[in-house]
Amino acid sequence: MTGTAGRGAPDAVAPDAVAVGVDVGGTKLLGVALSAEGAVLSELRVATPQPTVDPATARSRRDQGAVADAVALLVRELQREHGTGPVGVGIPGMLDRSGMLRFSPHLPGSAPGDVRAALVERLGAGLLHLDNDANCAGLAELTLGAAQGAGTALLVTLGTGIGGAVIVGGCVQGGAYGLAGEIGHMVVDPAGPLCPCGRRGCWERYASGAGLARLAREAALAGSLFEAVALAGGDPELVRAEHVATSAAGGDAGSLAVMETLGWWVALGLANLVAVLDPQRVVVGGGLAEVGEMLFAPTRRAFLELVEGGSHHPEVPIVPARLGERAGAIGAALGARAMAGLDCADPGGAAHVGIDRRGAGSSAGGGGAGSSAGGGETAG
Repeated sequence: MTGTAGRGAPDAVAPDAVAVGVDVGGTKLLGVALSAEGAVLSELRVATPQPTVDPATARSRRDQGAVADAVALLVRELQREHGTGPVGVGIPGMLDRSGMLRFSPHLPGSAPGDVRAALVERLGAGLLHLDNDANCAGLAELTLGAAQGAGTALLVTLGTGIGGAVIVGGCVQGGAYGLAGEIGHMVVDPAGPLCPCGRRGCWERYASGAGLARLAREAALAGSLFEAVALAGGDPELVRAEHVATSAAGGDAGSLAVMETLGWWVALGLANLVAVLDPQRVVVGGGLAEVGEMLFAPTRRAFLELVEGGSHHPEVPIVPARLGERAGAIGAALGARAMAGLDCADPGGAAHVGIDRRGAGSSAGGGGAGSSAGGGETAG
């Protein structure tokens, strides 16, 4: 996992210090205060500052300073209640090991910028852990959730887009530059629909919440999905993922067929990733995973057909994530504790860190079980 720290050597942190984690999303920022035992003590959320349109160029631009201000507001509010401690922030997009946000298709209007510097300016030079948001969710699921006990695993978050965290050797891997895990932007159809990243046919255009909405609209315009269209007010162009999920839960055959197609697309990407990574377990989270077996059952069926070797391949369980929408914020706080050398204990009492710090260049020391030695350290 990638890592950056605040400027200068931080003061010693008490073992029972409460860590704060913030997950930055396209519509909201979610912050949690996390105890030394890994319990969420409180949470806060605020709306993510939205981009404005420059009338001269008709281009949208997001004020990164306003986003940093919102993060700082959440941190201060949580620290006012629980005291000062390590801080972690999960950012969607390509956040490198230096804390530079290079590209973020799901924060529209964002220009490349130094996130670490912006946050240090507002929060001071204490311990500051930054990572990709899906990597944070992966660390949370590895430490406290559905990936516990898996030395090699894959976390896939299915939301508006698709994020991912690659777990090898009990650590979330950042890669050479801290940019690993951008699995939603694997191209599965070069002639496919345009992606917010600027390319065509990315996996997330088919297998995410936005992908489900596109599949549903196509089916509705073809004359099916009557119940989902009714839920959308009678306009096929307004059919969304939630309309399909609701009508599928009621047994509507057309909506169930769309969910079957969605499951095939999810399984296609998983089969490709399993061929590369050979994980013990695949953990699927994000808002779309909340529909449960309507997604997991067709995904598992299709995966058995698509994975190399089919029935000859060792079983790879595809399981739901456990920590829900808090996972990114919890993982950011866990990463901050790990940077401070303060591991959280899992329910079985074993300490977990789960961060690959190699090449991170942090001024903060401190490792623990499952951690690579070295310097410190956010859709996918």
